[in-house]
Amino acid sequence: MSDEQQAEAAEQADADATEDVEEEVAEEETEGGIQDGDFVRLAYTVRTVEDDTVVDTTDEEVAEEAEIDTDEYEFEPRTIIVGAGHIFESVDDALIGAEVGDSGTVEIPAVEAFGEFDDDDVRTVSANKIGEDDRYPGAQVQVDGEQGRVETIIGGRARVNFNHPLAGEDLEYEYEILELVDDREEQAAGLLGMYLQQVPEVWIETDEVEEEEVVESDEDDEDAEPETETVTVEKETLYIEATPQMTMNQQWMFSKQQIAQDLMDRLDLDRVIVQETIDGMGGMMGGMGGMMGGMGGGADAADIEEAIEDVDVDADELVEELEGDEE
Repeated sequence: MSDEQQAEAAEQADADATEDVEEEVAEEETEGGIQDGDFVRLAYTVRTVEDDTVVDTTDEEVAEEAEIDTDEYEFEPRTIIVGAGHIFESVDDALIGAEVGDSGTVEIPAVEAFGEFDDDDVRTVSANKIGEDDRYPGAQVQVDGEQGRVETIIGGRARVNFNHPLAGEDLEYEYEILELVDDREEQAAGLLGMYLQQVPEVWIETDEVEEEEVVESDEDDEDAEPETETVTVEKETLYIEATPQMTMNQQWMFSKQQIAQDLMDRLDLDRVIVQETIDGMGGMMGGMGGMMGGMGGGADAADIEEAIEDVDVDADELVEELEGDEE
């Protein structure tokens, strides 16, 4: 090997060694901060880069200033799982290795956010495919299973934009890491809040449950029925107190099995039990009975007896008639 080749080899070895050291340092720094799979409570506000329009926020004051409807939405910090796809990938990357109390701003390119604007997704369709009440510019409509927004209607034709309303928009994601969430009940509440935009009451209990367990059968007899015995096992159970809003939530109605399975997988639970409490109406039924009595005009015993006498029914004749029908 020539002197020049030896020098190049030595230089490459130094570069590799430097790279290894940098990777080790990076790993050490990362290990001291937030990791993939951690539950983190975040406060955030997302705006469009172009015109600073608020897209989403956990701050109610910011929402009010942006004239976002605050009546049916809980504006409070969200619990997310880092690396689980709950937030934009660029924000996930920023959280890895960060510490509680850190804050920052991440710019999200349109292609990572809601996609680039596609001219082919603006199409002309028959106005008959749109309900009469929605035949005006700006109406949100569903045509052939696709969600879109009416741009114009001329005669019997409608121009509909099927792009996401934020397609083509670069976003700015401003965040603050409030805390690491270690309590499993808080983790469960946070996950449900993310799915349902509301946080029901939850708690975890260890229940004793009786189950049938197959015991060893006679190996010599292939036709022998498997024998079972009843055993008591412990099951860690997440209880969810369903609210009326939760039971009517479309995400819950159509995806409850997947949501429950996600909760069990991530929190190492055996099962999920959803219970709904219906409060009694108290004295309302009694009051209604009194009202019905009042509506009767104050009928007394004599009136009732007279009414009974007016009913001319012979029981024997009625029985004979019914038996004749059966034949």
